[in-house]
Amino acid sequence: MSTPNLDWNDIPLLLALARAGSMSSAARDLGVDVSTISRRVAAVEAAMGTRLFIRSNRGYEPTDAGTVFIAHAERALGQVQALQAETRAEGEGISGRVRLTAVNVLFDHWLLEHLPALLQRHPKLDVQLLTDNSNLSFTRREADFALRLAQPTQDAAILMRKVGEIGFTVFGAGPYAALPPEQWDTQPWLSYGEELDALPEMRWLAQRQGLRRVLRVSNVTTLAHACAMGMGLAVLPCIVGSRQGLRPLCAPVLTRELWLLSHRDAARIKRFRAVADWLGELFESEAAVLRGDVDRP
Repeated sequence: MSTPNLDWNDIPLLLALARAGSMSSAARDLGVDVSTISRRVAAVEAAMGTRLFIRSNRGYEPTDAGTVFIAHAERALGQVQALQAETRAEGEGISGRVRLTAVNVLFDHWLLEHLPALLQRHPKLDVQLLTDNSNLSFTRREADFALRLAQPTQDAAILMRKVGEIGFTVFGAGPYAALPPEQWDTQPWLSYGEELDALPEMRWLAQRQGLRRVLRVSNVTTLAHACAMGMGLAVLPCIVGSRQGLRPLCAPVLTRELWLLSHRDAARIKRFRAVADWLGELFESEAAVLRGDVDRP
């Protein structure tokens, strides 16, 4: 009996099942019926001659063979998508969609004000900003560039380089706008919640024993607003405090590395190369501002 051939159109379905963990979720993500997912998984397993998924209490999970299949399928699909994107880009010039992901503090308090210059230089670009700090897949083109406030784990498929540093310092407003460091320990402090204790700025606070924390929040924007209302002192990125009307009470107390990530193939595509060049120029010209060494204009 001859072995059925693998239908390459089934690969996205199996990748969706591997990501979602359930046929209903995968079907919903792809806009197809559950029966279609089930039928195509069975067809691929027949073509491969082995089980690729097993059903457990946690949903559908890849077998050992399935894990190997998914890894190769992701690379193959990514290469096909890169081929299509690269071919179109070379034919169209610098145009098309570019997805950039970062934490919102970089978008809201720094990058957005510079984006008009990029779009003026390349008006046919379609820039998509994704506020996300999770590990999106470059292979599946979930993101084209990512900005991260820490050195990522090494990945052979990802090109990563340090592009700058973000400075943090102590800010105050109202009655706290001119306090010298020797008076800080007796003042009310604002910070993130305990779920963010691992952040460098939270570790800096933890080193100061006995601080009285009166408010904990979950994001930097709320923290900056509370500080600007005169509720207490806060450690904030220098680029945030300077735009909130807050007064820095000292030089930066710590810095965090800023890393730019992209797929290694991105440099071969015109629009990605153009954005990477623009980002490089921007980080170089804004280095002192990002570190907090100079005031923002």
